[in-house]
Amino acid sequence: MNRRLELVCPAGSMPALRTAVDHGADAVYLGFRNATNARNFAGLNFDNNDMRRGIEYAHQHGARVFLALNTYARVGQWADWTRAADTAADLGADAIILADPGLMRYCRERHPTLRLHLSVQASATNPEAIGFYARQFGVQRVVLPRVLSLSQVRYVISGAPVEVEVFGFGSLCVMVEGRCALSSYVTGESPNTCGVCSPAKAVRWEEAGSVRRSRLNGVLIDVYGPGESAGYPTLCKGRFVVQGGADQSPAYALEEPTSLNVLGILPELLKSGVAAIKVEGRQRSPAYVGQVTRVLRTALDACMHDPDGYVVQPEWIVELDRLAEGRQHTLGAIERAWQ
Repeated sequence: MNRRLELVCPAGSMPALRTAVDHGADAVYLGFRNATNARNFAGLNFDNNDMRRGIEYAHQHGARVFLALNTYARVGQWADWTRAADTAADLGADAIILADPGLMRYCRERHPTLRLHLSVQASATNPEAIGFYARQFGVQRVVLPRVLSLSQVRYVISGAPVEVEVFGFGSLCVMVEGRCALSSYVTGESPNTCGVCSPAKAVRWEEAGSVRRSRLNGVLIDVYGPGESAGYPTLCKGRFVVQGGADQSPAYALEEPTSLNVLGILPELLKSGVAAIKVEGRQRSPAYVGQVTRVLRTALDACMHDPDGYVVQPEWIVELDRLAEGRQHTLGAIERAWQ
């Protein structure tokens, strides 16, 4: 039980990277300013110079840097993805997070000493699939999709020949990551190729008096009343009138906004053999990154010091709930009793 659980935190910008490292992240993950990463929002991510400075800062403070190259290369643009991999290797990134098998093959042949992590976007949810990536491409870690129960996570760890990383806090996705077509259906752009779910250019806000509406490529996603918190418009978390439903008032048809929070099961995750806890949120502010990193660092240290005596402190929950979607948290699929 002296094994250290690695805390992997988001870095959507240089201030966020510094904040994560300063507040105790063991590793940060980041991306370039293009469609090669799955958080391709304007104003986020790194150019080559920022990437170099970010890697230097992290390494000076004992943290590792993982490059998210986690979208699938588009037809005719293969060079954009291979260039990103080459640049990350040249700048000293500690690992590349990949989903595209072709890119895995390229990285293994071109950069054989560079660690490869299997992205959540690859949707590998069983030891056999994970073993395939390990044998064929030398993958050393897998990030599990947020659709597995705790017993399923344990089963994967028992049979997978690589390290296992799981999400510990942040927004949830209604789909198995890597298999969602909802944004593509409405906007014409797939998050797995263009790098963003609900691209900002398709988002429109309308205000009429005290009422606010959000639209995605013209589709009405939600209507907010006075003082009601308005979330970023994604199709899966919109409120709709469902045809044929008993209640004809708008309601969350697919998923209610909430955030994953695993504070309560950290000892179980540690004992199961999980290698790393990941925080979602490269699109979030440095303040968010700092607060979440600080709370999870404190909780992880307490858990690793005394797993049997570990107790979740109420102030940890209060602070993270302030940052959660819908200001509420869940264990999601992790706590499925029937599993």
